[in-house]
Amino acid sequence: MSTIIVVAGGEPPAAAFLAGLPPDAFVVAADSGVDGAHGIGLRVGLAVGDFDSASASAAARVEAEGGQVERYPAAKDATDLEIALDAALARAPSRIVVLGGAGGRFDHWLAVAFLLASPLYAAVDLQARWSAATVTVVRRSASLTGRPGEVVTLLPVHGAAVGIATEGLLYPLRDEDLPPGTTRGVSNVLEGATAHVTVRGGTLLAIQPH
Repeated sequence: MSTIIVVAGGEPPAAAFLAGLPPDAFVVAADSGVDGAHGIGLRVGLAVGDFDSASASAAARVEAEGGQVERYPAAKDATDLEIALDAALARAPSRIVVLGGAGGRFDHWLAVAFLLASPLYAAVDLQARWSAATVTVVRRSASLTGRPGEVVTLLPVHGAAVGIATEGLLYPLRDEDLPPGTTRGVSNVLEGATAHVTVRGGTLLAIQPH
């Protein structure tokens, strides 16, 4: 499985977010995500954004270490994270893991959550690791890991999620549907260290609050 790490701007990622990720994964950083990536020892292969919130030396360091920098105007029709995700997708990975970037404004939290679940990224496995939660996009199937007793919430996005089946959750779903807006999937619980979620149609966000 080829993995690309996308480091978002805003809330800097913690080194613990790197757990289980290949050390040679290509890294795309969005704006001040360059500083966040450098802060946890990552070498950035591609930096994108307007760099209005990055340090003065961030872009220069990327180029000095052999990476590329793509600059965009501050006034644009997409966030720096969306540009970074599109750049990652263009490299045809099988998995994209987003680190950091969900702190601060509530509208940013919502925008990032809906962005992750966009049909544009349906061809890849996608996960975000934030200080407040780990969010896994479930389009066909996904495995969730954690400690027994941890909370897992399943939320349908962009329409209904149908034919949902779970293993390893305290309140199982067996070929069931979750319509948009339902709270049926809120506050499920891991029974062991791993759970499995499959969906026949639609998209779920599996949210594991920290």
